[in-house]
Amino acid sequence: MYNDTVLDHFSNPRNIGEVAEASGVGSVGNPVDGDRITIYIKVADNCLTDIKAKVFGCAAAIAASSMVTVLAQGKTLTEALQITNEAVAEALQGLPPNKLRCSNIAADALHNAIVDYQEKIQYHG
Repeated sequence: MYNDTVLDHFSNPRNIGEVAEASGVGSVGNPVDGDRITIYIKVADNCLTDIKAKVFGCAAAIAASSMVTVLAQGKTLTEALQITNEAVAEALQGLPPNKLRCSNIAADALHNAIVDYQEKIQYHG
């Protein structure tokens, strides 16, 4: 059902946990299946210097959370905002059709974390 890339990111998820004193935090939940992903980012010089994820969900959601952190690490905010849910699924080398919705929130959580950071910067000047 799952390919080797998905199984690897599910069995050995990367960047799991919380970033201490995170610059931004973004969460997304999927009410249909109960998946929930929270992304924590640390930003310096407009780049993601640290990124971690906490996830509650199925194998596809865990793999997608892991992959989005790998894709975003070291990217500028602009580059990270260009990471799509489709790009995450593609980097995982595909998911079964019935599991695509599980991966369709990982990039959204990343984007929400970046927006959270940008709003804090704008508010605090």
